[in-house]
Amino acid sequence: MTTNQYSFLFKLTAKFLKYFLVAIFWFAIGYILSMTFGALNIVAVLLPFAGHLFCKLGIILLCLMTITIILESLR
Repeated sequence: MTTNQYSFLFKLTAKFLKYFLVAIFWFAIGYILSMTFGALNIVAVLLPFAGHLFCKLGIILLCLMTITIILESLR
């Protein structure tokens, strides 16, 4: 039996990264489908909002990853 050697912060960061990448993937799929069905006008309005949202979430994720790396290396 192996013990769980990862900290709570590492697990949280990994889960946040997973859901962030899944959200980007599904947004890309939605964008492609909207282009296919001709709803590009709606997506053109939502694209700046989604871009800012993903940019801010990406920066938060990057900071969280940096903190996790520093704390895990000190442990």
